Amino acid sequence: MTQKVALVTGAGRANGLGMATAQALAELGFHIIVTSRSDAQSEEQAQSLREAGFSAEGYRLDLGDPTEFARVAERIRVDHGHLDALINNASVFPDMGVDSALDVSIEHVKAAFDVDVIGPWLLTVALRGVLEAAPAARVVNLSSGAYQQIASLPQNPGDVGAPAYSFAKHTLNYLTQILAAAFRDTKVLVNSVDPGRADTHPELGTDEEDVPPSVAAAWIAQAATLPEGGASGVVFADGEIVG
Repeated sequence: MTQKVALVTGAGRANGLGMATAQALAELGFHIIVTSRSDAQSEEQAQSLREAGFSAEGYRLDLGDPTEFARVAERIRVDHGHLDALINNASVFPDMGVDSALDVSIEHVKAAFDVDVIGPWLLTVALRGVLEAAPAARVVNLSSGAYQQIASLPQNPGDVGAPAYSFAKHTLNYLTQILAAAFRDTKVLVNSVDPGRADTHPELGTDEEDVPPSVAAAWIAQAATLPEGGASGVVFADGEIVG
């Protein structure tokens, strides 16, 4: 049987959610393509998976540079022929600490949308061929609880914290719906996952509500392995559909 293949973006940090997700999928038997903005960083994390007994390799992939996407797609096509899971985990948080949409800069907005919306969109398009070549591929877009500030505005009017990031993640959830509809006549399912508060930056201190990255990664892995006929175009949190 051909081994399943998963690509995880933004997996350059050992403590990050990307690497936790890579390990969760590796434990399920996937060959993992670890990606980050650096060849060395990607290979370092892939090597750590191989040393743990898993199958992995590293690719350089910058979500802010769509010109790289065709190269990545061709490499997967030549080396593997298919892609069973695409985890759009890479993200930026450019306006942390900004408390009003009136105070955000154009640089914040462009950075958030380039990496958190346009990058996942165009990467999914570039990988369409290898996704559709898999028996039942899954695309998982990593959302954030920040989107709920915008979704709940009619009921809870007020300023939105980190407005560029929050709006980008809110938009990503709608992108999930658009892509799910576009893949409706295939076996590709597309969903968002809100991973909750994961302790991915222990050096900054841990809040009481933070969960270990492995807990959040388990919910992502669940969305990446939904059975045939599973949900598509929805938002999952804690394994349940919330949007």
